[in-house]
Amino acid sequence: MNAAVVPAPGRRVLVRVPATSANLGPGFDTLGLALSVYDELDVTALPEGQLEIEVEGAGAADVPRDASHLVVRSIAYAYESVGRRMPGLRLHARNVIPHGRGLGSSGAAVVSGLLAAKGLLEGDVEFGPDALLRLATELEGHPDNVAPALFGGLTIAWVDEDGPQHKKLLVHRGVSPLVFVPEFTMSTALARSLQPMQVPREDAVFNVSRSALLIAALTQSPELLQAATEDKLHQNYRASAMPETDKLVRTLRAEGFAAVVSGAGPSVLVLADGPGRRLEAAALAASSTNLAADTPWEALMLAVDFKGGTVREYAEGST
Repeated sequence: MNAAVVPAPGRRVLVRVPATSANLGPGFDTLGLALSVYDELDVTALPEGQLEIEVEGAGAADVPRDASHLVVRSIAYAYESVGRRMPGLRLHARNVIPHGRGLGSSGAAVVSGLLAAKGLLEGDVEFGPDALLRLATELEGHPDNVAPALFGGLTIAWVDEDGPQHKKLLVHRGVSPLVFVPEFTMSTALARSLQPMQVPREDAVFNVSRSALLIAALTQSPELLQAATEDKLHQNYRASAMPETDKLVRTLRAEGFAAVVSGAGPSVLVLADGPGRRLEAAALAASSTNLAADTPWEALMLAVDFKGGTVREYAEGST
């Protein structure tokens, strides 16, 4: 196939992408974790120029139904990157990842679009892991959210002269994630604007040590998670923009729980060192009068997703 040829209408692919939590405390713009909350996308190729979009679930009332939709833009970006003309599209998005809560909803949309393009172009163009990460980072801006969405597990992301890179690690089975999701949202751009361009040397050294410890805690020694999730680079600077989040993090940490801001917030991620401790954290948040007075928190008992985003061609009778 060349750029003048559009794929035949009718090809249909199904995509599933997990939520992510970036930073994990000290690993600012570097560490990310895939979580067992999923957006699903059903995409069918149509005659060129047609576009049908149906959205249900999280953000359904707010996302556009035209070519500006982030999934559509991501599909178009993938096609353009390999010199192919995009077909018409029918999209049915089932969104479960909360929008604007620090759980990687925009990264998941980008990855969903790229994986949809990968599926639609299968047999003509192959998108390998490096190409997918590069395209996703160009679209989303940072690799720490899109890497776990693509590959699952715990990811370390960095950028060198060859572009964005990643290393996937398996998380210790004793790590039990818990996410507290509020009703209010947080702008990533606003959160980033609150951080200084320079930080004290001792704070940088502090975070380097905690990030190294966090890798050990998540992969080998969950009992070290509270010490490993301490941070001095970003959470304190952002606290004024989300005082309810800051209060919940401080309350949980005071009781020995490894609580951090999830991504840019306002959700709170707890990395418990076992299912029992996770239940204790949820009970503490629910029973605290001060916390309940500020905002209701939905507690999500999750697992680490180890597969990352998946795409498969639809076959009659499949579910």
